[in-house]
Amino acid sequence: MAKTVIRETELYEPVKALLEGQGYVVKGEVGAADIVAVRDGDDPVIVELKTGFSLALYHQGIARQKLSDDVYLAVPRGKGRQFKASLKNNKVLCRRLGLGLITVRLRDGYTEVHLDPTPYVPRQSKQRKARLLREFSRLVGDPNTGGQVRVGIVTAYRHDALRCVGALRDGPLKASAVAAASGVEVARRVMSDNHYGWFERVERGIYALSPKGEAAVEEYAAVLAEIGA
Repeated sequence: MAKTVIRETELYEPVKALLEGQGYVVKGEVGAADIVAVRDGDDPVIVELKTGFSLALYHQGIARQKLSDDVYLAVPRGKGRQFKASLKNNKVLCRRLGLGLITVRLRDGYTEVHLDPTPYVPRQSKQRKARLLREFSRLVGDPNTGGQVRVGIVTAYRHDALRCVGALRDGPLKASAVAAASGVEVARRVMSDNHYGWFERVERGIYALSPKGEAAVEEYAAVLAEIGA
């Protein structure tokens, strides 16, 4: 069965009807814009049509902001989780760029305005910033190369676990002794959680290195040396 080809022109009439219902006079392909809508006393509304989200669509939307503050992007409305996730992510991007967003359900022409264009005012999360700075201060040296994949990243938590590994190299110890030797106050929790599989409890409150932990001594030898473990 041949795949249905969607054309940008299929979006035109539903979007035009939406704007005319709000009292605008609407015309297509005015200058470089797909749709221009004018209402007395208001800034012109410009709408760029595309058959899906793309970098080109955002480039066009940004370019039209030189002509008006009221610029919308319009795309066909899809189905399923994938489209919902895409819509959510693209709403975030539109909001940051000060662009409006419209979707059109092609089977019946139903249009929905998900976002009106407004100037973006960034809001920082104090909690996330504090978490970032804590992670930065807890890392010893610069153990990671910027841009590498997340697998294998040395985090502050991994540093703490490696300090515990270093304390156990010579044999089993009580959790309190590991905490004192490693300087990791939460050593008991780190070894009990055993996120990396490096530890094993040999008796109540006493931990030793597992075979994975023994291997980690060699695998992370350079990191252990750097953090003094």
